[in-house]
Amino acid sequence: MKRLVSIILLLVSVFASAKGFKEEKSVPYRDSLKDKCVLDIIIPKAEGPLPAVVWFHGGGLTGGNRKGIPSGLKNSGFIIFSVEYRLIPEVPIDGCIDDAAAAVSWVFDNIERYGGRKDMIFVSGHSAGGYLTDMVGLDKKWLAKYDKDPDAIAALIPFSGQVISHFAYRKSLGMSELQPSIDPYAPLFHIRKDAPPIIIVSGDRNMELYGRYEETAYFWRMLKLVGHEETYIYELQGYGHGNMAEPACQILKDHIKRIVKNRL
Repeated sequence: MKRLVSIILLLVSVFASAKGFKEEKSVPYRDSLKDKCVLDIIIPKAEGPLPAVVWFHGGGLTGGNRKGIPSGLKNSGFIIFSVEYRLIPEVPIDGCIDDAAAAVSWVFDNIERYGGRKDMIFVSGHSAGGYLTDMVGLDKKWLAKYDKDPDAIAALIPFSGQVISHFAYRKSLGMSELQPSIDPYAPLFHIRKDAPPIIIVSGDRNMELYGRYEETAYFWRMLKLVGHEETYIYELQGYGHGNMAEPACQILKDHIKRIVKNRL
């Protein structure tokens, strides 16, 4: 009974509306690139341990910045690590993914001093950020470089993420944005049954970018076919690619609540 009461109190603390938070800005996660590879941290004023979300912004891997956090995420009551990563053409796509992996590794190494737990780290992002979420979580080589296993991630929650080879990468090869390709730079290439839980969120299929809903629906289906047991897909009708992230935050919060409850 005492343990049950403790769990209930912790859930109330974690999932009640955030009553304020403090921020740490421009924290470097790579010493060699500390002027470019930084993150902003939102730390709720609540008793821990709290779930944490590593957030990757959108922008087609060629634009955007860490300040583009949906308000529903910023005020979620979770610890948020909003990541700045290098962009194409300054670096090839390998640099973008490697920065994402380095940031996730840094969070695993430092989460406890921010009031979190290593088994309650979630990775999410919108558009290009959703692509990075999937690549870091599915292709084990990126986190292995930092002696981390992506299966330790509590869940991957991509918002409208590209799952074929990213169009910015295909463009660098002289390919059209509408010429699909699946190679090692495609999350689809790395689907596996033992991956972390995956919660896929897409905008309206008639309003999404480049058939993104159908692309992610195929991703969902193939994960199911290989035996991945915790894959979910949502279509946010009436929302396009650019404005789907805000309503998607409620889906993220609901799944984090479910997963954390099962781990307490």
